[in-house]
Amino acid sequence: MLLKSIRYYPLFFIAWLILFQSTSFSDEINYPVSKTSNVQDNYHGNIIDDPYRWLEDLNSLETSEWIQSQNNFTEKYLNTFEEINLVKEILSKAYKNETRSVPFRKKSKHFYYLNNGDWQQSKLFYKNNNESEEKLLLDPNVLSEDGTVAISSVSVSPNANLIAYSLSDGGSDWRTWKIKNIKTGETLKDLIRWSKFSNAEWKKDNSGFFYSGYNEPKKGDEFESINTNQKLFFHKIGQSQTKDELIYQRTDQPEWGWGTTITEDGKFLILHVSEGTDERNRVFYQSIEGNNNKIIELIPDLKAQFSFIGNNKSIFWFFTDLDAPMGRVIAIDINKPDKEHWLELIPENEHALIDVREIKDFLIGQYLNNVSSEIVLFDKKTLSKSYMKFNDEGIFSSLSTEVDSNIFYFSYTNYVTPNQIYQYNALANTLKTIWIKNVPGFESEQYLSKKVFYPSKDGTLIPMFISHKKDQTINSNTPLLLYGYGGFDISILPRFSERYFAWMKMGGIVAVPNLRGGGEYGELWHQQGMLDNKQNVFDDFAAAAEYLHKNNYSKPTKTVISGRSNGGLLVGATFLQRPTLFGATLPAVGVMDMLRFNKFTIGWAWESDYGSPEDVDDFNTLIQYSPYHNITEDVCYPPTLITTSEIDDRVVPSHSYKFAARLQKAQECNNPILIRIETRAGHGAGTPKDKTIDYIADSYGFALHHLSKN
Repeated sequence: MLLKSIRYYPLFFIAWLILFQSTSFSDEINYPVSKTSNVQDNYHGNIIDDPYRWLEDLNSLETSEWIQSQNNFTEKYLNTFEEINLVKEILSKAYKNETRSVPFRKKSKHFYYLNNGDWQQSKLFYKNNNESEEKLLLDPNVLSEDGTVAISSVSVSPNANLIAYSLSDGGSDWRTWKIKNIKTGETLKDLIRWSKFSNAEWKKDNSGFFYSGYNEPKKGDEFESINTNQKLFFHKIGQSQTKDELIYQRTDQPEWGWGTTITEDGKFLILHVSEGTDERNRVFYQSIEGNNNKIIELIPDLKAQFSFIGNNKSIFWFFTDLDAPMGRVIAIDINKPDKEHWLELIPENEHALIDVREIKDFLIGQYLNNVSSEIVLFDKKTLSKSYMKFNDEGIFSSLSTEVDSNIFYFSYTNYVTPNQIYQYNALANTLKTIWIKNVPGFESEQYLSKKVFYPSKDGTLIPMFISHKKDQTINSNTPLLLYGYGGFDISILPRFSERYFAWMKMGGIVAVPNLRGGGEYGELWHQQGMLDNKQNVFDDFAAAAEYLHKNNYSKPTKTVISGRSNGGLLVGATFLQRPTLFGATLPAVGVMDMLRFNKFTIGWAWESDYGSPEDVDDFNTLIQYSPYHNITEDVCYPPTLITTSEIDDRVVPSHSYKFAARLQKAQECNNPILIRIETRAGHGAGTPKDKTIDYIADSYGFALHHLSKN
């Protein structure tokens, strides 16, 4: 972590301090030394240099010393910017508020996460019948001094007597599962390690649960070794992990993974068989009752998305985008599984169907209508539809349902409306407010957010949300934060964020385009931004900036671009292609080496969206935009703060290390190229409150400082 003392000075002294210290860096920036080595690879007859390959060794003393020298240099540089303290002051106040999750029910118990604004991590509570005094069930804050051990996921047993919960240590994707007796508060001796990308799915007899895991990695390779050959196990309560029953594995298919669901009647185990991050999946099932426990391949081919919704005996209901890129719902009788016998329950329409849930008398469909939510209720018996009445435009999320009730819970938000939680009775058509988030210093009526459509390079219209203070003077000098993602069928939906509030509070505009590659308009929208169409995403992002500049919202020297993970790739590729279009850049935990992303942890799984560098056609696409390979000598790149974490085992930090080293060497002018490397943190999930505030303050303070100089 970068540690900084918060200092407050008279305004005239602050101005003098910033001017003096900035000038002291402006003559020449002497970056820490990053050695180069003569490493080359041959890709399909193309010789590719990789001079910073040594930074892929995350356990070497040399890499450790490089990290320390870069962090020291960055900390010294950032400590000259008072803007960081100003952003941190806003965030510290804004985060000091109560936050709650949408409740979920099991039997008579209602569970929810709560943070009073002081805790580093949220705690899990429950109430009996949703009326009694709340009871603390899990408190991760007592598990580490720095708040870096987090609850990752929980699963309550069908009788609501036990809870299985997984813990993430230091932000890693590795999960450790434990079990607690809800009534007595006793933590059982059961312990499951080396689980990753897994839920816990209880048997209906409460005897144990299914989970997925991997072989224990070699010591020292926990955060970079390849994750393949996932196995499905059943853990019986009270037994050692070494005795867990191996339910399914496919050594002939090392890239297959398992998502599990138990049908509500407890008779079937459903396996959603994934292959990397490909949105398509296979569906297998197993009869839990009786002696015939053979795995049946219901959907044996990888041809579309299939997501299990529920069943009525042998009739299984699925969401699918097969022959329906906007999504539909079908019924399959497992006794007559051939496609000719499938029945369509809910047909595709003009809006993207993104979620389907089952309650007592209805199927609930959530649609995206130009990146705003609609809830449609389908009567199970007649399939007649009705709409949930809601006056405001925004996003519904975290739908919490049970099949024995017509009541469900959900959250609502948009860019200028903090989270609100509601209860809806589908039978009575009544809406009840459960909780409304109050953010200190923020008043919704003082801010606005509007949706516009702009043309990309090829003429495709892209939606974008623009948010700022109502009384803000908007002109070419307004600081603009442009955020994007564009990949993996992930929809970037309008949600309130304390970090965006801080930027707007500092007098800036936040703009978020819904780039191709996401799922905002169904599978075709996704396909238009993947594989050999990936350049569309970068063009969409650049076109967003051009639209905002043309319409006098800002100008290039007042614009910072930001993105995380695949969005970090987006930022890196776009500013390398268009270095004069932006005044600063913030690539975070980005995929920067597109020729070696598949060599580490789960990176191989991204080939479904990126392609494989081992394929000659994919290589020819990847090499055109790979950030690490498209840095050019003697170009003046905008001020850039690269951020990553030492324990990021999703996008290993060597991506950012190598990118930073190469960019520092190539930089032609005195615009700084910095890298901020967090310790005891991973890809982002589970990061404690204080680390989150420090990271945002450093990033936005860096950007605001450099935009103010232009």
